[in-house]
Amino acid sequence: MKKIIIQGSSRSKGNTFDITQALKEKLDCDYIDLSTKNIQLFDYEFKNQEDDFLPLIKELLENYDVFIFASPVYWYTMSATLKIFFDRFTDCVLKEKELGRKFEGKHMAALCCGSSEDEIDSYFIPFRESAKYLKMNYIGDVHTWKDSDEIDEKVIHKLQFFSNLIESQN
Repeated sequence: MKKIIIQGSSRSKGNTFDITQALKEKLDCDYIDLSTKNIQLFDYEFKNQEDDFLPLIKELLENYDVFIFASPVYWYTMSATLKIFFDRFTDCVLKEKELGRKFEGKHMAALCCGSSEDEIDSYFIPFRESAKYLKMNYIGDVHTWKDSDEIDEKVIHKLQFFSNLIESQN
């Protein structure tokens, strides 16, 4: 199965990037930074159809089986960049219904990067529930952190376990 890490962060080369690159070394997968795309807020009148969302989601659904979403922890939840991307799934449910049906059977996993080992109990609920709604298989999630230049050894072990979990989906 072909995998991709989809990073949503306000800082392209920050701590979450470092963590995703460590995960990428353990997985045979691609990577995309959502901050390099022009993805507008969800609009019930669908006036945003000329942005990058639909071409990107078509490419993702056509080429990948496993979506690994990565975000920093911002105010106890995912970044605004990733939240906007998730909100736009509504385009695939309301307007592009054939496209929306292509999520079924795909796999989702999630990674967050905080500044400490302290986990937020509710952080991954939107990921789990979105996967359920879209009829995707939710593989699992991992809380990571980076509070210095080096990635903590505990985080390295967590990433290894997480990558093994993802690889077991083959």
